[in-house]
Amino acid sequence: MNQLDLRELYQWEIKDDALRKLEEWKKLPTLYQLALDELKNKIKLIQTEWKIHNGYSPIEHIKTRIKEPRSILEKLERKGFALTVDNMVNQIHDIAGMRIVFSFAQDIYSLLDHLRQREDINIIEIKDYIEQPKPNGYQSLHVIVAVPLTLFEGQRWMKVEIQMRTLAMDFWASMEHILFYKYDKQVPSHVIRELTEAAKAADALDKKMHGLRREIMGASEIPARRTETEPLPK
Repeated sequence: MNQLDLRELYQWEIKDDALRKLEEWKKLPTLYQLALDELKNKIKLIQTEWKIHNGYSPIEHIKTRIKEPRSILEKLERKGFALTVDNMVNQIHDIAGMRIVFSFAQDIYSLLDHLRQREDINIIEIKDYIEQPKPNGYQSLHVIVAVPLTLFEGQRWMKVEIQMRTLAMDFWASMEHILFYKYDKQVPSHVIRELTEAAKAADALDKKMHGLRREIMGASEIPARRTETEPLPK
């Protein structure tokens, strides 16, 4: 099934005996894209509020993507789920993905706390690889959210995975991806060691820049970790 192409996928859906499921499969990419667009608009509004309040936005850039059908099916197989549309929707949380890159780590948690308070976004899961980095040094805050879409058939909540990281974390993750692609995932041990050291250097840079920011902003600086009760400045 690893070599499955789109034509074979449609044949599989038809053999699965449900035209409804086939139609569902065909419209899902559009629904996930609409959810990404909706979420991106909300984040851009937050950016504008940040600029009005603080004179600048700590968000450097935002990227979005929709997972390829082949990658979705391969992930279902790895997880041991049957290749059905229901499993795709319910078990795969990162079909729609958004990456938000920040100047400073503490602003990541400011945005997270703000998202927790919104009624138009539901937080489903949080994986904090900033507080607890992966063994290879990877750092990022992963948040699965559900975004509502108002359709003819009624309201439907679509899942989006948000990855939030600093510029240093993003640079490290990009280099790691390039190296794993170059070596076809068979990365030499000495390169892995160097990557781990580079991750520590990126973390040290983030901490140093945070210290400089605190020194410059003084008492007006927000804490590195905000509490859930502290609202995002408006």
